[in-house]
Amino acid sequence: FGVDMKIVDEDGRALPHNGTASGDLLVRGPWVAAGYFGQDGEDGQVDGWFATGDIATIDPDGFMQITDRSKDVIKSGGEWISSIDIENIAMSHPEVALAACIAARHEKWDERPLLIAVRKPGSALTAQQLLAHFNGKIARWWTPDDVVFVDALPLGATGKVLKTQLRDTYEDHLLTGSAREESQA
Repeated sequence: FGVDMKIVDEDGRALPHNGTASGDLLVRGPWVAAGYFGQDGEDGQVDGWFATGDIATIDPDGFMQITDRSKDVIKSGGEWISSIDIENIAMSHPEVALAACIAARHEKWDERPLLIAVRKPGSALTAQQLLAHFNGKIARWWTPDDVVFVDALPLGATGKVLKTQLRDTYEDHLLTGSAREESQA
């Protein structure tokens, strides 16, 4: 009557439950949905397992931790970078009101983190100051390649940042060398 869980790599191979391996979360069981509502033809099933769309780790005791959404994880040079971890660090800066991290196309690494942030009122925070805030908190290669400051981030009805709009606007930012300062998102 429980739910089975496993994590798999991009090729569908099962990963170890060691608490550090990170992969796509698949679940199965009598309580698991057959698919996502309104997605005809895409039932979310992979060999009887439901693909949740989450990236997770599972430890040896079976405890699972979701670390990101698979569509939001940044795949840089064959390695995965968590957008959520980057956003949490940015939001811990006292002059940041809101932040979102997306994958921006990169010539060498395919994708690199791009941070889009809203300053708190009265702040003159620079990209360099915000990027320095990451020192010692994550691996250096996880640090965003650039910061774009905006007046506001696009939000959905539930208050969630609409990353699809940010990707549409900024996915080529690192290729085009756009200015750091933007007035809209």
